[in-house]
Formats: sequence, structure tokens, C-alpha cells
Amino acid sequence: MTDQDKRYRAFSDFLKQTLGEKVYKISIHAGFTCPNRDGTLGTGGCIYCNNQGFSPNTRRARMSVREQVDTGISYIEKRYKAKKYIAYFQAYTNTYGPYEQLKAAYDEALERPDVVGLSVGTRPDCLEDDVLELLAGYAAGGRHVWIELGLQSMHDATLDRINRHHTVADFTEAVRRIKAHPGLHICAHVILGLPGETREMMLQSASFLSDLGVHGVKIHLLHILRDTPLEQLYNQGKVPIFNRGEYVSLVCDYLELLDPRMVIQRLTADGPSSILIAPQWAMEKKKTVEMITQELRRRDSRQGARRQESSAPARP
Repeated sequence: MTDQDKRYRAFSDFLKQTLGEKVYKISIHAGFTCPNRDGTLGTGGCIYCNNQGFSPNTRRARMSVREQVDTGISYIEKRYKAKKYIAYFQAYTNTYGPYEQLKAAYDEALERPDVVGLSVGTRPDCLEDDVLELLAGYAAGGRHVWIELGLQSMHDATLDRINRHHTVADFTEAVRRIKAHPGLHICAHVILGLPGETREMMLQSASFLSDLGVHGVKIHLLHILRDTPLEQLYNQGKVPIFNRGEYVSLVCDYLELLDPRMVIQRLTADGPSSILIAPQWAMEKKKTVEMITQELRRRDSRQGARRQESSAPARP
């Protein structure tokens, strides 16, 4: 199915167009932590965070980076006959650590010639200049490099409520600094359904990200995972959860407001069944994505249909 059929700019299609063939991500856990967990900013993490839910590869943390790459490629190659891969540093904050440790991990992930790029998940307040220059150097050397930057919400009150310990201004400044390095791509992470946010508040981030000119977005469904502060709030009846129809409608509204050139890396999210409390329909990601496409067709709409042009176009 092409972008024309899907009615949004899918990441898989973008990679195929950019790199010439289907490309697969391999999730890596390099053993880094997070300033919101190690006491630098806080110790509890974000209220929704059970990192196993966002990064199942935390179970591989005892393996070396190269072992994780080899294991991931072996599995994907047999299943999909793939030839190109992106090493995705996913768990926790993957620019938070000594420079030499970061460089060693990235270099190890890129040892194989079939690993054509890096995707590095991080926070907007954890990007030192030397690390940005390092990542830009990989891009200048022909690697495809994404920095996946957690925004979650464009409202500071929400960021306080979910214990993020950074501000919207931190995110805006991080985007500005990354964009000063040609070749680096920015993917923003947002969560729809955060406590205290109205539908209008959630949709505002679509225009905000488009105006900033970020290159891609991952849209996450708020879901409740076991052993998190969010679980406690949910059990107290303080966290309403979308039904699938509500979520599909909201995501379609969101896509209509995004710059049509922005790459859509994710449309929903789930968690391991062993720790997912709600909503249970989140486990059926493929069905949800299909319903989003069907709803866009029903509306005769597509990504960017209600987008008002700004002076800061997204690239690529």
C-alpha cells in the first residue's frame, strides 16, 4: 500500500524511497539510564513509564550492542529477507552518558555494513554539542540518522503533571540546535490522551510540530501499564481512556493538521500483554491502523488536508 492509498506519509515508504529498498529497525538497549530516574532530575521517571512497555528489548540489556544487532538481523533476515537495517537505541535516554561511552555504542551498532543508519531516542534536555556533532558526522559519512525526541505534550502544565522534568521551550531549543546540523532528522514523540488534556489541546501539537519543521512524528496512544504511577491514577478513576473509535477519529484529525511532508513513524502504541492494563484493544495495532486509513478514505481526506502553511516547512 502506497502513501497515496494510506493517505499519509508512512515511514516505511519514506525509507524505501530514500534508501532504495525496505529497511527494518533493530531495537537496541545499550544500558543507558535517564536523568529522570537516576536522581539528576528525579527518581520515579514519567508517570506512564514502565520502560519494558516502550522497549521490550530491555530484556536484552545484558547482551553487547553487537550481539543485539546480530540477533535482531538474524531474526528479521530469515523472516523478511531484509538487507538493510537501522539500529534503534530505544530504551531510556540514549544521549545521556559520557561521550566515549556513547560513541563506542553507536560505533559498535554500525560495524556491520548492512546497518545503514541510527535512530537515537532521547530527551530534549540531554543533547550536548559534542554528541550532536558525533551524530552529524555519521550522517555526513552516509548513514541515515534520526534523533527521536520526546515531547509528549506541548503544554507545560501537562509535562509537570506527568513528571517529565523538561519544558516545551527545552524541546523547541533542541529542535533548533539539531536543525543546525545538516543531515540529522528529527522525529517527535507525542502521546494522545494524557491526563488533563482536552481534544483541542492534543490537536494543537500537530500545528506546533509542523511549524517547528520537524521531519517526523510518532503518535502514541496513552495506555496504562502495570507498576506505574499512572496505574494508580487509573484505578482511582482519574484517567479516562479512549475507545478505539474515539482514538481513530482523533488521529485522523491530527493527521489532517500535520505538514503533508512530515513522515509518520507510528500511529498508535501498545505494551506487552503481561503488563498492559488498558485499553486492551491497543494490542490490535494493525486493526487500528487499518481503521485510521479507512476513516481518512471515508472523509475523502489525507495528511495535511487542514494544514495552514507556515514559514517553517518540514523536511525532508
